[in-house]
Amino acid sequence: MPAGAPADAPGASRDHAALAALVEHQQALLAREDEVHRVLVRVVLDGGGLPEVAAAVAGFFGGAATVTTTDGRLLASAGSLEGTDSVTDLPCFDRTGRLLVEDEPVGSRNPSGSADPARAFVRIVAGSSDLGMLGAFSPGPPLSPTDVHMLERAATVAALAITKEQAVAAVEGKYRAEFLRDALAGRAGDPADTASHAASLGWDIDRPLVVVAAETDENDAESTRSAEEVRGLQDRFVRAWTQAVRSRDTSVAVAGFSQEVVVLLPVDAEADAEAVLRPVGELVRVVRGDGGGGRRTFSTGVSRLVTSPADLPRAYEEALTAVHVGRQVNGDSGVAHFDRLGIYRLLALVPESADLRRFVTESLRELATDDVPENADLRNTLSVLIDTNLNVAETARRLFFHYNTLRYRIAKLERMLGPFTTDPQLRLTLALALRVHRMKGL
Repeated sequence: MPAGAPADAPGASRDHAALAALVEHQQALLAREDEVHRVLVRVVLDGGGLPEVAAAVAGFFGGAATVTTTDGRLLASAGSLEGTDSVTDLPCFDRTGRLLVEDEPVGSRNPSGSADPARAFVRIVAGSSDLGMLGAFSPGPPLSPTDVHMLERAATVAALAITKEQAVAAVEGKYRAEFLRDALAGRAGDPADTASHAASLGWDIDRPLVVVAAETDENDAESTRSAEEVRGLQDRFVRAWTQAVRSRDTSVAVAGFSQEVVVLLPVDAEADAEAVLRPVGELVRVVRGDGGGGRRTFSTGVSRLVTSPADLPRAYEEALTAVHVGRQVNGDSGVAHFDRLGIYRLLALVPESADLRRFVTESLRELATDDVPENADLRNTLSVLIDTNLNVAETARRLFFHYNTLRYRIAKLERMLGPFTTDPQLRLTLALALRVHRMKGL
């Protein structure tokens, strides 16, 4: 032994012991990660899906786990945290149950309060495809880098489960979409056969329902996006609608086509348009996710009530008409019911928009344009006057005008347009011209 070795031996021994302890600790961590990976792979190979993967992750961390889409829509969750009925009650989820991914960075996050647990999120990736987010919530201290690494191992297994589910869903979705397209075109057989076939797919269409058509506002045929990006956006759009519908009722028929999603939404047979629009509006709100996720805008149309599968083709046409006319009248992102289109439905049947433009110009004259800033205000005054059946007092009240001010405006409008206060035919012409003027894209 070299000189001086006895004096250094205790320090060397301590270093060796520390190194041995570190190696042993690392081996234990690797063994734990390997065990986690084996358990999760076994879950998937045994036929388990995302709920089972989430349950396993929740068990590893002694808390809760979630799997969401890239924009935060909950795909699966498991486990629980003290003081919450559901993990979506936590502040990091919005009121629709969407994870606020824009506020939740990848990696570990320390709790900011008693209602804000320690948590960590990692991306679920397969090749170059970003499939979602895996999150773990712990009632204990902040999750360590080792915990995050273990969560990343779990994410690779979650990617396998998602890929498997997407492959199955793609085949099923294509088959379901083809059947629904046939039903909406009247090619699915007699009503009894159509209802029976739908039932074999898990859908109940033999009940009072309305057809809901949601169409993206962006025209994919004129898009500057790549074909792959357009397909990805449409797939996300269809998945969002499918998830929103199935979270409420798995027996509701829903399928995606080239640029739209169609839902056969059950309603009360006595429901009026207002009552029907409430659940439709709720679905639209959930699909939009309160503005999160960067999805494209879309417009929604709702048909009249149908009580037989035989009426689906007519209802589908009504829903599409509501989408297109509603977009013309109110712009993008609207929700329109066929029964509320009124005269706009007839105006939309005019095949040549140049004829409508000519009609507006000839009827409203100089008020047809906004060359003068006052024109828009005068058109609004004219519209309210006609809507109130020339009730000057009510019009003044609605427009917050003094009675004499409104009288002056009426005289000015008659000089510009003719004696509409005494000529009912002229009033009808002006009412139609105002409605055509409101329509977009003419």
